[in-house]
Amino acid sequence: MPKEYTYRGHTLEELQTMSMDEFIHLLPSRQRRSLRRGLTKEQIKLLEDIRKAKKALEEGQKPLIKTHVRDAVILPEMVGLTILVHNGKEFTPIEITPEMIGHYLGEFAITNKPVKHGSPGIGASKSSMYVPLR
Repeated sequence: MPKEYTYRGHTLEELQTMSMDEFIHLLPSRQRRSLRRGLTKEQIKLLEDIRKAKKALEEGQKPLIKTHVRDAVILPEMVGLTILVHNGKEFTPIEITPEMIGHYLGEFAITNKPVKHGSPGIGASKSSMYVPLR
């Protein structure tokens, strides 16, 4: 039997039935401060879209939510949805799991690619003149 997920001693079902104020008390200080200061217009719109998507999910549809809001804290009501988060160039699909609760959306949409150095081309530098051609 797989281990049941808990966040600070509370199961996912308990977290989903909690009010926002009760849940905010469980979060780390940075996220707690962010939510206590209030939600921005964009974050409010994202929450409304999430609630619409939850209803669509119950009807059997597979809704996708596109957003540029990277500073939104992942809440228990988001679990199970796929959210497309913009990384500056494209939308990265993120499947929200219970382990992501309390993190920011932007943490899961990486904004830079790892550098992959190739071999230097002809004329790239003085030393590249001596790189053997295959």
